Amino acid sequence: MENVFHSVRLDDEKCKGCTNCIKRCPTQAIRVRGKKAYIISDRCIDCGECIRVCPHHAKYAVSEHFNELVKYKYRIALPAPSLYGQFNNLDNVDYVLNGLKKMGFDDVVEVSKGAEFISDATRKMIEAGVLKKPVISSACPAVLRLIRTRFPNLIGNILPLFTPLDFTAKLARERARQQTGLPDQDIGIFFITPCPAKRTDIKTPLCYEEQNINGAIAIKDIYPVLVQTMDKLRPDELEPLNDSGIIGVGWASSGGEAAGLLKERYLAADGIENITKVLEELEDEKLNDLDFIELNCCTGGCVGGVLTVENPYVAKARIQRLRKFMPVSCNSLPAAFDLDELSWTKELHPSPAMKLADNVIKAMRMMTELKAIEASLPGLDCGICGAPSCRALADDIVRGYADRGDCVFSELRRHKKDGEWMPAPFRERSNRPANAEKGDGYAHDFVHTFLKQEQTQTDPGKEETT
Repeated sequence: MENVFHSVRLDDEKCKGCTNCIKRCPTQAIRVRGKKAYIISDRCIDCGECIRVCPHHAKYAVSEHFNELVKYKYRIALPAPSLYGQFNNLDNVDYVLNGLKKMGFDDVVEVSKGAEFISDATRKMIEAGVLKKPVISSACPAVLRLIRTRFPNLIGNILPLFTPLDFTAKLARERARQQTGLPDQDIGIFFITPCPAKRTDIKTPLCYEEQNINGAIAIKDIYPVLVQTMDKLRPDELEPLNDSGIIGVGWASSGGEAAGLLKERYLAADGIENITKVLEELEDEKLNDLDFIELNCCTGGCVGGVLTVENPYVAKARIQRLRKFMPVSCNSLPAAFDLDELSWTKELHPSPAMKLADNVIKAMRMMTELKAIEASLPGLDCGICGAPSCRALADDIVRGYADRGDCVFSELRRHKKDGEWMPAPFRERSNRPANAEKGDGYAHDFVHTFLKQEQTQTDPGKEETT
């Protein structure tokens, strides 16, 4: 199991065990057992979809508090372009940037600035023919984790470049070193984030080793203070800080990154269900006529992140109006720039989260058992068992985290009293992944007995053999 930091958390006290979240998780990382939900850590991609759909607000995201700023002598804010869409009647980005400086940041560097550099690098790499098409954007960290978990065959299509956030942080730290002469430990760089996946990638990066960002502050946390600070600013006291244009700010909403490539053959999809369908079609080689695919887990793009405050469609419309006052782009790479400086420093590997076992023979045996159990289940995918689908329940049974009696339609339930065979979500006690070693043996014994029972029922005259 991978040791991964997660920004999405669960509040047991608020959880009612309602099973709303299990259906929407793209990696089937949530189960309901013993009247409470729990998250399977190595499957979670921190997309925040469970936060969005939980009616009891039992799922939440953690981020840095303002108190973290006092640890550093020099503090830099990296505002996401989606931040601009949170404010009504905004016609000048400098109000936001100066507002951040008034709040206590010593410098502000726009992530949209880094986005324009990445767009330029992507255009050059596609024109050079060095990328496998269709190229999949690497900007959304939740998409990267989804691909390595569910679609590992598509890893070779991912754009192997730093995200705009990572490159902007690198530029900001280099500038701070030159201007202040301070060591890195005295320079604090904080991203103003729209989603938990960004913070997770800051804490446990997948594709690079050097980390220039010290933390992430949620847009919803900084918004109330920032909007009051902006209201007090006068036009004559604004410092010109804006250094990005239409292409960079356009990354805030779905389609902005792809449009910035100035190519016609591209696809842009947003929303976890939609991008999953696109990845399935891409895996089936149905989209090979495209040059570029932009995928965003959040509805509408980053403007739809669960840590924002505004409706994503309203925020998108505001950003479209704001872009009318901007130049096309303010940043491009020098002609002799070495693109290796923007490339990943670590190779992206498939996640082992879905593996049944490390041993191939054991994994094949468990898969045979899994298919046999799945075939015996009704295939309704009702979720009453606490798993998102019948296949997921079969997977849990094989791993030892559930039993066939969890299915309310199971034959085994008909031979037991109702109190003894309550569905898994409502039981007082239930297995969880912490008991993996103990569960593997139980699952094998249970399935072996079940298969013999099925064989006997099919042919009553046949004697059982061990």
